[in-house]
Amino acid sequence: MEYKISNRLKIASIILMVVGALGWTYGFLDSHHYETVDDVKELLASESHHGGEHAEEGHGESHGETTAHAEEGHGESHADTDHAEEHKMSHEEHVLHQIHNRPYAALYVAAFFFFMIALGVLAFYAIQYASQAGWSPVLFRVMEGITSYVLPGGILVLLVAALGGSHIFIWMDPDVVAHDEIIQAKESWLNKGWFFARGIIFLAGWSAYRYFSRKFSLAQDTAEGNSNFKKNFRISAAFLVFYIYTESIMSWDWIMSVDPHWFSTLFGWYVFASMFVSGITVIALITIYLKSKGLLEFVNDSHLHDLAKFMFGISIFWTYLWFSQFMLIWYSNIPEEVTYFVSRIEDYKLPFFGMVAMNFVFPLLLLMNSDYKRIPWFVVMAGIVILCGHYLDIFNMIMPATVSDRWFIGAPELGAVCFFAGVFLLIVFTALSKAPLLAKGNPFVKESEHFHY
Repeated sequence: MEYKISNRLKIASIILMVVGALGWTYGFLDSHHYETVDDVKELLASESHHGGEHAEEGHGESHGETTAHAEEGHGESHADTDHAEEHKMSHEEHVLHQIHNRPYAALYVAAFFFFMIALGVLAFYAIQYASQAGWSPVLFRVMEGITSYVLPGGILVLLVAALGGSHIFIWMDPDVVAHDEIIQAKESWLNKGWFFARGIIFLAGWSAYRYFSRKFSLAQDTAEGNSNFKKNFRISAAFLVFYIYTESIMSWDWIMSVDPHWFSTLFGWYVFASMFVSGITVIALITIYLKSKGLLEFVNDSHLHDLAKFMFGISIFWTYLWFSQFMLIWYSNIPEEVTYFVSRIEDYKLPFFGMVAMNFVFPLLLLMNSDYKRIPWFVVMAGIVILCGHYLDIFNMIMPATVSDRWFIGAPELGAVCFFAGVFLLIVFTALSKAPLLAKGNPFVKESEHFHY
């Protein structure tokens, strides 16, 4: 059985991209209405409820108190020296910088969010092959369709990183590096050339695995023996080793380095949990959509139950990692570590605690019952909550480090999400239409078709 992408879906994807591009452009132009410090002074005067409470908020603090952009309210740590005074930015200059950062940061959040979905699915797909799972082969073509976004999505992330530059990564600003000893000590790792070179290496490895795995999967459909399946098994096992290392390093580079003074040894696993559960959720949503169209008749409610079970289980795993990272840093109360959570709790209460509720409380309550995991509309409802929660997760990772308290979910954020959602849907559903939806040559496909839990 084959799927053909409908003109309606193509048009909807293109409309999403156009609307998203227009929304982001509007947000970009609106942010650049504030061109001078005087413009910002007028803005701050109209925001009397902020007052002196945010006199300290700035691009420097949001980047782990980057010394080149020393904070106004932390003058006590620098006021004793003329050198620090020379490099201290006024509060208005900080706010101007933050306002200009916002469109780039919003674009980066959306770009990474949709990319991490595809990368999470790629890991899940490789695990199914390496473990020789018998329940999941009927879902392989759905997974292969989603992973088609890995290469274009990764390229888009790197393009946005290059476009945003120091608006997203403060260590890309040579003026900051010149006066920051901590970043200078990391220059051998945090430099543009090596940053983008690593990104290209990661993408090449992930995309190569996806290409050959897909090739062997299609070849197995018409092969007499299981040689292609065995090849897929071997490269999947090898890929998972490569993935463990590169995913961790990618999370340090693409996410954690927006706060170049802060680090967490759990961060790679934390990002992995977020992308893993998001990817599995999208597998479930696309599977339910295709089944509603009369396709995937070989997928039964037990397959849906297992996907929902993974959504539930990995949500608990994500919560474990989130709490472990938060509790250990908060309890130790080391200034250069705890500042990460202080800035988020003070300025991001709603998205920070809302994210925890959406990523833990809702999956816990919605998906704990085994019977509910078999109800498509219930899984869709839980999936939408989970995806929105993990978008907020990425939002909370990026925005405090780039815009501090000047955050808002408006035109640039919604526009960026719409644009990348359109690109994602067009690429994924086009890939789904390129091959039959059943991997009929897989030696476990009969077991999968008759799977019952």
